[in-house]
Amino acid sequence: MTLELAERPTLALLEAARANAAEAGLPYAGGLSPKDAWALVQAGDAVLVDVRTAEERKFVGLVPDSLHVAWATGTSLTRNPRFARELEAKTGKDAVVLLLCRSGNRSALAAEAAAKAGFTQVFNVLEGFEGELDGAQRRGASNGWRFHGLPWIQD
Repeated sequence: MTLELAERPTLALLEAARANAAEAGLPYAGGLSPKDAWALVQAGDAVLVDVRTAEERKFVGLVPDSLHVAWATGTSLTRNPRFARELEAKTGKDAVVLLLCRSGNRSALAAEAAAKAGFTQVFNVLEGFEGELDGAQRRGASNGWRFHGLPWIQD
């Protein structure tokens, strides 16, 4: 472990995510658990970008101080053709960017698109804000940002 990693343990989270992504053949820097993502944000080592629709953020809730760049818009989830440009305007291409959606699926697609657009440190927040569907077709009972008790607010 380098001295920098020893001094900033959150950077080890990024290195582990990169290694896992390389092993899995992911086209972006990697995936992080909600708790690890929050640790990086709190340490000032990353910026959290919510890629859900404005409506989801308003009615379901959002992470305080997170940025917003919609991956898709409206009830039909029409792909935002300006996503990469809007993301770059808010973060820059070299920032450590953590993308969050409802379940981790849209944010994975957004991370792939961002990497193709030249973002070098874009990560997917696994499980998303609400978590994956359970056997009863409900979210939030087994994982996700809110399930883990991480900070969020509702309008």
